[in-house]
Amino acid sequence: MASALQSGFSHLMESKKQLVVEQLNLLVKRISQQVAAGNNVEDICGELLLQLHQQYPGDIGCFAIYFLNLLTLKPGEAMFLEANVPHAYLKGDCVECMACSDNTVRAGLTSKFIDVPTLCEMLSYTPSPSKDRLFPPKWSQEDPYLSLYAPPVPDFAVMKMEVPGSDTEYKVSALDSASILLMVQGTVTASTPTAQAEIPLKRGGVLFIGANESVSLKLTVPEDLLIFRACCLL
Repeated sequence: MASALQSGFSHLMESKKQLVVEQLNLLVKRISQQVAAGNNVEDICGELLLQLHQQYPGDIGCFAIYFLNLLTLKPGEAMFLEANVPHAYLKGDCVECMACSDNTVRAGLTSKFIDVPTLCEMLSYTPSPSKDRLFPPKWSQEDPYLSLYAPPVPDFAVMKMEVPGSDTEYKVSALDSASILLMVQGTVTASTPTAQAEIPLKRGGVLFIGANESVSLKLTVPEDLLIFRACCLL
């Protein structure tokens, strides 16, 4: 199965641009006719294909969706993608954390360069159900507001903190490694033993936390906090 998938994907990526455009236009025309007739095209990802073709007309990535799983993440859900697994975020907002890397190889839906030989050689072609990539958070026994998303690699982890607005202060515990705090909801002032003054943080704010350093967050507006922390658990 893996070898057949690799062969099919490689042949697609190595196809001439003109051939891709011609065949994609034919597919878009056929699906558009089915949509206009009121037919359900969900089983062939019809609506998605039309959406991507509108955004990236003639792009080979429109065909690539038929080699991938389509997964909709609900609030609070997380998934793990190991190295060499192709993926695309289609819509919505998410928090993404990744290990240090200088290797980004594109497969489509882009105006940037696609290194086809490297792409086809490096990808993982082992098929698996999309649900196998989901993993649940673990709730902290010490902190009732904290849950941990720990993927099956030691490189990184993500903590989610949901603090009710009725609390006036929240302490972010020290870790053995440096970490990054991302404010998604709420307004606070942060103070640390090394900061010379309080640091105001609101939605979209980011705070770097040094190793073995704790942070005190004082709520300046009585609304719930939603905070994510990217870290490495040594």
